[in-house]
Amino acid sequence: MNVAVGLKGEARLVVGEADTASALGSGDVNVLGTPRMVALFEQATIDALRGMLEEGQSSVGMRVQIDHLQPTPVGAEVVVEAMLDKVEGRRITFAVTASDSGGLVAAGKVTRVLVDVQKFMSKCCRAD
Repeated sequence: MNVAVGLKGEARLVVGEADTASALGSGDVNVLGTPRMVALFEQATIDALRGMLEEGQSSVGMRVQIDHLQPTPVGAEVVVEAMLDKVEGRRITFAVTASDSGGLVAAGKVTRVLVDVQKFMSKCCRAD
């Protein structure tokens, strides 16, 4: 495992109609929806891990803790940054931030767990 504190990742999005709270069912305003923000945070953590995991290994989301502080309108670009803050065995925690041209939009932490894909998938219930 080549995962170490300090790894950084990024995700960017120009907010479209499909990214809004009203489109996602998380509100009735046409600004970046919190569910889409969470997805961007996870995307940035995946970017940080790109090329760092062993063959057959992946990471899965475990916990997301964010404060969505300011609205981002349709047409604005949001930039998300993730920095690996803590490694505790297979559990890894990222500090995440999102900003647009007006400044900080959201901040928090995303915790992921490193897994062996084959073992992980064997735990799924399958309907046959």
